[in-house]
Amino acid sequence: MDYDRKSTVSSFYGGRRGSFDALNHSQPPDYAPSGRPRDDASSFYADRQTRTSHDMLTGGQSAGYNASSFFAAGRLEPLKGGRDEEEEAPEVQTWDVYADFNNAGPRYSTAFGIGQHQDAGYHQLPPPPPPPGAKTDGDADSAQTPVELVTVPALGAEWQLAEMKNMTKSGRREIKSEKRREKWKAWHRGETGLCGKWFTKRFLAFFIFGWAAIIGTIIAITIPRVPGLSFNSSTPLIAATGSYNASIPTEFSRYPANFSFPAYADIQVDTTSNIIPLTFNHISAQVWDSASNLQVGTGYFGQDTLPAKSYPKIQVPLNFSYVASNDSDPTWNEWYNACKNTGLYANGSRPGVNFRLILTMDIAGLPSTQSQSTQVDAAPCPIELSINAA
Repeated sequence: MDYDRKSTVSSFYGGRRGSFDALNHSQPPDYAPSGRPRDDASSFYADRQTRTSHDMLTGGQSAGYNASSFFAAGRLEPLKGGRDEEEEAPEVQTWDVYADFNNAGPRYSTAFGIGQHQDAGYHQLPPPPPPPGAKTDGDADSAQTPVELVTVPALGAEWQLAEMKNMTKSGRREIKSEKRREKWKAWHRGETGLCGKWFTKRFLAFFIFGWAAIIGTIIAITIPRVPGLSFNSSTPLIAATGSYNASIPTEFSRYPANFSFPAYADIQVDTTSNIIPLTFNHISAQVWDSASNLQVGTGYFGQDTLPAKSYPKIQVPLNFSYVASNDSDPTWNEWYNACKNTGLYANGSRPGVNFRLILTMDIAGLPSTQSQSTQVDAAPCPIELSINAA
């Protein structure tokens, strides 16, 4: 049997053996082993025994003990003549799987004639020839020709139905409505405010209460109160003077039966309930006869400001005017008898007149007008006719 057909394990432990078959080879009759017999167990103590010439040739290794099998002794000398084929091999270019897509480096694909010339540069596709019948450059570009897809990005994921709905007007409206609901719930729970961290539910309650208290205080101070009115008990009507007296004629006539004269209503105003001064925009007056319930006079008082917490007096101009059918009219006779000259009466005392005065006040600061009326009995006439008057 040849050497190259035998196992190489035996050569590791005992060196190179001969090409004879130890099992089938018979020893000569004069064969005698040298030294004492050896066994596998005794080879463990090989360093304590006298080495034979065979051990010296094999470097002291045996099948019983090998030091390199118990700890890493480092790399030993290569078995193939002291050289390494991996170090001597030429350097191979690193594999780049993106070379065909990035147009850099060698092209590994040879389909359709690509990559046959190992050129690292990028070669743009040549412009296609214009199709027959193309009139403009735009027509030529729109032809069915190969299109370069170098800069086309990779396709992304497919749109979901929810994403497509969110791009519609109704979807955006639903998103805004959901955000408003979430913000309202968070504000109601006190987690956020109307303006970021401000105006939370608790702060808003205190804020509204404070403003209500301030507004209530301001209204209580500034809002005007309707004053109380009272007449002079002795002379509720006084004679007019100045330009107003000259503007209205004073007369009593029988044919036709009528009368007219100016006068002032002497009124005291109670402003003790007001904190700030009281301003009248105007006051309109109506005088009604108590017996016949007919209107016998009107009046108008212009804008005026009265002090607060006091009892100021005002004089409302009145214009008494009445027209009757004849001099037997009871209303005309009542006012005529009250205004006659006192010399025509034996006791020198004239009868008084009974009337009702209605005042409509327009007060600054109040949304509507306020009306008050008072009944005046036995009021003396503010004028006195001449003794020879009709």
